[in-house]
Amino acid sequence: MKNIKLINGFPFVQYSRDTYLADEMLERSASFSKWMDTRRTCRDFSDKPIPKSVIENIISAASTAPSGAHKQPWTFCVVSNPEIKKQIRAEAEKEEFESYNGRMPEAWKKDLLPLQTDWKKEFLEIAPYLIIVFKKSYDLDGEGNKTNTYYANESCGLACGFLLAAIHHAGLVALTHTPSPMNFLCKILDRPANEKPFLLIPVGYAADACWVPDIQRKKLHEVSSWY
Repeated sequence: MKNIKLINGFPFVQYSRDTYLADEMLERSASFSKWMDTRRTCRDFSDKPIPKSVIENIISAASTAPSGAHKQPWTFCVVSNPEIKKQIRAEAEKEEFESYNGRMPEAWKKDLLPLQTDWKKEFLEIAPYLIIVFKKSYDLDGEGNKTNTYYANESCGLACGFLLAAIHHAGLVALTHTPSPMNFLCKILDRPANEKPFLLIPVGYAADACWVPDIQRKKLHEVSSWY
């Protein structure tokens, strides 16, 4: 039975977790950092099937992310239907073609050159699953009245970070895809008015011949300041 304490009328449970001695803490933090450094964004996917339960576990892990006032302002829409994936690819490529052929400034296209991306997005059909994360700008109570969400962008960003880590932990690969604009996803998936597309993430195994850019992450001193 839970040990529950009421604080100003609200239930709280006692929280505890494993703690480690300094040497073990150092080893665990270093090994996790090294392991996460093996994560790469992939565009070459296999169509090998993945059990639905694996994707469910990944989403459950993502949903443990913190959120403003614990409103959890996200919906993870999972697409495996080939016809729907085909529709999504067609609409995404339409927007990406416009971006690469007029919307993007030259400086942006120059920055993308080392990644060798283009408007063609065949991975949207090849990957066995697409996870589309929708952000709730407001919520609805049981009677259909609007209720507030807080820090929805930040909350969804945190959940997506957890999602990518969970995908990596499962031995799968992912791509963070943001065709702009993404409103076509609301129409294809018939999402309610309070949800807006936040991120489109193909998930699957890496293809047998999977190539990723030979790029380096910034060093610790370049991404941190100590005071």
